[in-house]
Amino acid sequence: MFIARRSGAVVFASRRERFMRQMERGVAVLRNPPARPGVRRYRPDPNFYYLTGLAEPDAVCVLAPEHPQEHFILFVRPKSWKEELWTGQRLGVEGAREALGADAAFPLQELDEKVGAYLQTAERLYYPAESEEGFDGRVWEWLKRYGRERAQGGRGPWQWVDARVMLHEMRLFKDDVELAAMRRAAAISAAGHRAAREAARPGSYEFEIEAVLEAAFRSAGADGVAFNPIVASGANATILHYEANNRQIGENDLVLIDAAASYDYYAADITRTFPVAGTFTPPQRALYDIVLAAFQAATACLRPGYPFAAVHQAAQRVLVAGLVDLGWLQGDVETLIAEKKQEPFYMHGTCHSVGLSVHDPGPLRLHEESRPLEPGLAFTVEPGLYVASHQEGVPEEFRGIGIRIEDTVVITPEGYENLTEAAPKEPSGAGRLAFTYKRP
Repeated sequence: MFIARRSGAVVFASRRERFMRQMERGVAVLRNPPARPGVRRYRPDPNFYYLTGLAEPDAVCVLAPEHPQEHFILFVRPKSWKEELWTGQRLGVEGAREALGADAAFPLQELDEKVGAYLQTAERLYYPAESEEGFDGRVWEWLKRYGRERAQGGRGPWQWVDARVMLHEMRLFKDDVELAAMRRAAAISAAGHRAAREAARPGSYEFEIEAVLEAAFRSAGADGVAFNPIVASGANATILHYEANNRQIGENDLVLIDAAASYDYYAADITRTFPVAGTFTPPQRALYDIVLAAFQAATACLRPGYPFAAVHQAAQRVLVAGLVDLGWLQGDVETLIAEKKQEPFYMHGTCHSVGLSVHDPGPLRLHEESRPLEPGLAFTVEPGLYVASHQEGVPEEFRGIGIRIEDTVVITPEGYENLTEAAPKEPSGAGRLAFTYKRP
């Protein structure tokens, strides 16, 4: 049955209350889309799940704080033993009331008939646009229909408000229940990375390592993977979103694994890069040392009050300084960054939010300025260096090397917690650590 496995109904009720307090004489409509044929495992709409705890396909939630009796209303698929025989058990109308605490619940096919009783109590319709292609048009028809009725009887919504603005701000800060799920996802992910590293051998195929990862995740209780795993050996590691995972791993290759588990629909995110033979070549180690030092510089900024942008800036300065030391860039570090001279080697940001989505939404800038770090913010720290096989101006022995180090962190009142620290990233073998940074 598709309901929250590990979180009590009170958690979702609290979120709904917070959301409804922000609504100005409004009614909200959210949708869990139908299951799509051929999709391996259903994932609920994150905004819908965040407020309801229901992961069942084909459901609609209406929040109507102005209604005299019913504030939380669900429209779900009714019980049907014939259909459940094929697709699994359903919660049903009674189950929606009992398990999820809905004030009212109805069969999904009655949505158009009954939604007007709630929309007529509102001046504004809160709806996350583009949540499901096709359903958007249905919502706009309601807005037009009940807007016309307002002109005649003085009741009904006259304005649409994008519900994502409030929901994304709420989701940006993780509560204790969310962090518990993310810690579990992180622990499972780290164990999977350790298993994959132990299984990797010269001559094995990338897809074999991917299989080890997924088996480790599922056997530890994960919902599945948080995103399509990247297992990139050799020059494949210079492709940021490589997913083919079909190359045979060479004897002196680095292997970059970007993979994580989902637990109770919450994601972690980890990337590790290691030499499959156990020892770095000197060029590999030289670049790894720079990336690790950039990671250390970035995490030194992780404490409340620091601007979010400082994390990326700290990592970027170390990476560019390393490229200058190698002789690949020439000039002042800040000037080189301003001119984006590092982009052939480092072309992505250092951080992204993590939560119900591996790239969770939420504004990281406020009033055109970087948001200050606050407790509850969960995001990645992921510096990297990528030297394409065709890259000019670098020694040949460095070409085709890609390195990324990524952990999922959460800001705490005292500093930060590294949720994915259990996946090893300290190097061994040839070379030396050339860059060290203290907390500023």
